[in-house]
Amino acid sequence: MKRVLVTGGAGFIGSHLCKRLLDKGCDVICLDNYFSGSKNNVVELMSNPNFDVIRHDVVDPYTAEVDEIYNLACPASPIHYQFNPVKTTRTSVLGTINMLELARRKGAKMFQASTSEIYGDPHEAPQKEDYWGNVDPIGVRACYEEGKRCAETLCFGYHRQKEVEIKVARIFNTYGPNMNPADGSVMSNFISQALRGEDIVINGSGEQTRSFMYIDDLIDAMLLLMDTPEGFTGPINLGSAQLCSIKDLAQKIVDLTGSKSRIIFQESGGYDPVSRCPDITLAGEVLGWTPRVSLDEGLKKTIEYFKTKI
Repeated sequence: MKRVLVTGGAGFIGSHLCKRLLDKGCDVICLDNYFSGSKNNVVELMSNPNFDVIRHDVVDPYTAEVDEIYNLACPASPIHYQFNPVKTTRTSVLGTINMLELARRKGAKMFQASTSEIYGDPHEAPQKEDYWGNVDPIGVRACYEEGKRCAETLCFGYHRQKEVEIKVARIFNTYGPNMNPADGSVMSNFISQALRGEDIVINGSGEQTRSFMYIDDLIDAMLLLMDTPEGFTGPINLGSAQLCSIKDLAQKIVDLTGSKSRIIFQESGGYDPVSRCPDITLAGEVLGWTPRVSLDEGLKKTIEYFKTKI
């Protein structure tokens, strides 16, 4: 039985990953400090004898006998990671060092959850893995952007110097059940506002574009990446290549919820990248993967989940 550690395992992505790993017959340790994750996301898994939940902060060292580590621990929405920027940076840097040290000692493989935000406000679209990005190192998002960039640096340092096997994925906008309705992301905001019949508020013109990947597609890709040959490290983009403007997303959500909400526009409150869209050619070539769930299909499933929370 494969022994797998998932840091941030009670979060949105982590909880789905834990369930899929258990379904595959793995022994799973879920590590979380519940800053942005929730025990409610994994409560249904707790009756499984192969599942352990441990309250722990990855900035402190942790040890266990494991074969694989999925390092997902870090708040991923602006409202959470900007709440305590120093803590966010420490989680990305010290937390990654602690997990890499554990992987080194135990001879384990480590998956590092990086992010599309390492590209900053990109000057090219779609973004390829060899693009270095356009990041403000002292901006309000820097605690997350630069923290994740440093985490990638650490992964490749441990790989080259200490021969730790790593798999680095740059994850683009992902949505689905188990999202926190109050996480401040555009998807959560719009669905929550629509279900409450409130005005849907768009910052700026709404012409800014994003790509949105359903959670099941992401988990498929993560598992495929972890199983790639030892010589493949990434980084690799994981996301949907289909662009959607923010105003079009708002309209889709209004239509699918049957909401009476108005869509209104307000002056942008600050830094907001014009476009985020991955080039997923490498994922197709190496993993044989491409997202399968359409935006409309994924939105319907996500809206049904939000109805139980709103």
